[in-house]
Amino acid sequence: MIVPIVAMSLSKASIESRAKDWRNGAVVYQVFVDRFVPPANPRAKAKFYASPRTFHSWDDLPKAGKFDPKLGVWTHELDFWGGDLKGVESKLSYIRDLGADVLYLNPIHEAFTNHKYDAIDYKKVDPAFGTTKDLSGLISKSHKSGLKVVLDGVFNHMGRRSPYLQDALKSAKSPYRDWFFLGKQYQAGYKGWLGGVNMPVLHLEDAGLQKYLWRDKDSVVQHYLNLGIDGWRLDVAYEIGPELLGEITKYAHKAKKGSLVVGEILGYPAGWFPNIDGQYNLFAPGLCMEMLDGTVSGGRAADMLNDYVADAGIENVLKSWLVADNHDTPRLTSMLPSDKDRMLEWALLFTLPGCPNVYYGSELGMTGGGDPENRAPMRWDLVSPQNETLAWVKKLIGFRKSHPSLRYGDFQALRTEKLLAFTRTTGLLREDVIVVVNPTAKKVTETFAHRMGNLMSWEEMQDLVSGGKVLQKMGLMTVEAPPKSIQIFVPVVTRVNGFSPYDRIK
Repeated sequence: MIVPIVAMSLSKASIESRAKDWRNGAVVYQVFVDRFVPPANPRAKAKFYASPRTFHSWDDLPKAGKFDPKLGVWTHELDFWGGDLKGVESKLSYIRDLGADVLYLNPIHEAFTNHKYDAIDYKKVDPAFGTTKDLSGLISKSHKSGLKVVLDGVFNHMGRRSPYLQDALKSAKSPYRDWFFLGKQYQAGYKGWLGGVNMPVLHLEDAGLQKYLWRDKDSVVQHYLNLGIDGWRLDVAYEIGPELLGEITKYAHKAKKGSLVVGEILGYPAGWFPNIDGQYNLFAPGLCMEMLDGTVSGGRAADMLNDYVADAGIENVLKSWLVADNHDTPRLTSMLPSDKDRMLEWALLFTLPGCPNVYYGSELGMTGGGDPENRAPMRWDLVSPQNETLAWVKKLIGFRKSHPSLRYGDFQALRTEKLLAFTRTTGLLREDVIVVVNPTAKKVTETFAHRMGNLMSWEEMQDLVSGGKVLQKMGLMTVEAPPKSIQIFVPVVTRVNGFSPYDRIK
């Protein structure tokens, strides 16, 4: 009898630890700064966008340009709309009212393009976005409103206009030559990311470069953590590799205990932990889309989700970001034009373990294909109580706030056929939920074992979405699931004249 008691104690301690860690199950709101809020004074901002850049009206939509071999970029990379950090600060109340916990900013350092993945100076805020003082103010006000702040760290490559590369190319004695892969075998004289010329790949094994990027107290990683940010999302983390990711994470944690390092690894979420805290995870949302279009059945999706959580580990999964769309993919509304499919995808984002990543404007139903269409200016005109997508996202976030198991509970997918069913549990009966999804276009009725040993027979389960009730008995649930639907069941714990069978069950 001692073993189960110890196990329960460890489980309770684990759950309590998870609850205190902001990184578990946080709702992330992603902002592409140039496109988030119209500039307060467009005339004053125009000076930042001299030729070859183009300054657009907020009502303009991004259009694909052409490649300029002289500049080494596509012309649409030089289209600007004038958003800045002060603008983001002005909308913190909107982000917080949505229910987000984390503000994630795409790169904000000085760069040539609008996306800023081609850093010129990592430690300098791009002048079009503001100043270091503006960033500090945004961080401070975010914290006061209850938001953590995560920046995009682009350490696999920098911009060709960086003074470090230019110095390395000019002089054989430059102290920065070992920061890059230089040689006549490369078309531009250096190795460029994806074979291009605008973003030279960094030789991250160089000790001097490591000191500059993450090892020194005033390194890029530690500089911004000391400034007050709460974590990093590492761009193309796969190419940085496990060993160096572990180094970056170690120094980030050293600079700020409890900080977050999330790595963009576009693959299966296994084998990367504990080198990073969480993965920028497209696997689970992508699997859900495959299920919604009928490629994968609910039962097979359940098996794959169980494997994924087992392979990655629940503690790592809880800190991983669930990404259905972002600045590199079409908008969710464009990928899933069916309202029912899209609403189900949103629901899965907010009920599966991990941190839902809300890409600015997608909560409003903004459309957009691939880059640059997916980076359109924020449609503030769509913010309305009548916006069904916005109302649904807020409702789902509300479920997470009121049911801790959806934020940091364990996960177990159940044995089903056409349906996808899973539990999110903390060990406290009143917090536990059973999620049932019908991804098909027809009504499905299935009986399955819910595997919740603390749930007594003949107990009613109520659906948070519809309010309907289902009677479960002897560990089994029979659910009638309407086409393209989700049901989020919670136990209905009642007392009769002061009696409850759960008096000794937490």
